Amino acid sequence: MPAETQNTVTDREQAVEGERGALVAVLLMVILGVAGIFAVS
Repeated sequence: MPAETQNTVTDREQAVEGERGALVAVLLMVILGVAGIFAVS
């Protein structure tokens, strides 16, 4: 049982890290887009 609970915790942590990575990627895309607009204008 303890091993199973540890596995579920690590799986949740990996899922959270994946969500964080996706959010960071989206934020970077938005920042680059805004910077590009200012650079063009």
